[in-house]
Amino acid sequence: MENTQNYNQDLTGKRALVTGGTKGIGKAIADRLAQSGARVIVTARNNPADSDNKHHFIAADLTQPEQVLKLTQEIDEQFGGIDILINNVGGLTTPGGGFSTLSDQDWENELQLNLIAGIRLDRLLLPTMLEQKNGVIIHISSVAGKQPLWNLNMAYAVSKAAVNSYSKALASELASKGVRVLTVSPGATKTPPMEKFVEDFAASAGITVEQAFEQLLYQTGGIPMGRMAEPQEVASLVHFLVSPAAAYLTGTNYAIDGGSLPVV
Repeated sequence: MENTQNYNQDLTGKRALVTGGTKGIGKAIADRLAQSGARVIVTARNNPADSDNKHHFIAADLTQPEQVLKLTQEIDEQFGGIDILINNVGGLTTPGGGFSTLSDQDWENELQLNLIAGIRLDRLLLPTMLEQKNGVIIHISSVAGKQPLWNLNMAYAVSKAAVNSYSKALASELASKGVRVLTVSPGATKTPPMEKFVEDFAASAGITVEQAFEQLLYQTGGIPMGRMAEPQEVASLVHFLVSPAAAYLTGTNYAIDGGSLPVV
């Protein structure tokens, strides 16, 4: 049984693209897929800081349609398409404070980065998956999509809620065509962007970083497991979901949050 399980999670020969794959959760996912045998392509706006990065890197700003097109053309030319797409690029870029602090441009920026970039990439890479009648798409969302904090992440949470709905609809459309679509929603995860978010919140509130983190935990109802997730833990879930071991899973949103979502 153990040997079969190991075989079922093997990704040898699979071609995987991880967006935002040079740091944080994206890098952990890219590394985990490569360890399982996949040929991994990563993309980000800037070159990876890690000089030992062993993945094929293509620079691209996914909020720019022409750069997305160039990215997919290069992938088609060099790899003949992909089997696994991890739509991980995203982030909270707008100010806190509620509706009155958010401009039209703030809303547009958040939707472009967290929603439209993934939709655009799906549209260009799906034809090859459909032709080969096989593929997996993972949208990295956030527990914020189900539990928005009006004073901290309103536009970000709305964009992630839209990702959840889009991902479910796409999964239903493609389920009978050999392509699985799933959503992974991390909670608080120990990454550089998360650390900066807490630091910025502390600075704006005039409190210490420790106090800021405690306030954030209080607003979200706390984390029953008592700690943030490690990026590698999110990567392990993603690895399972894209593997043959998860062949019957599609359309589901998996929260990895240490039990923090206060809903069934």
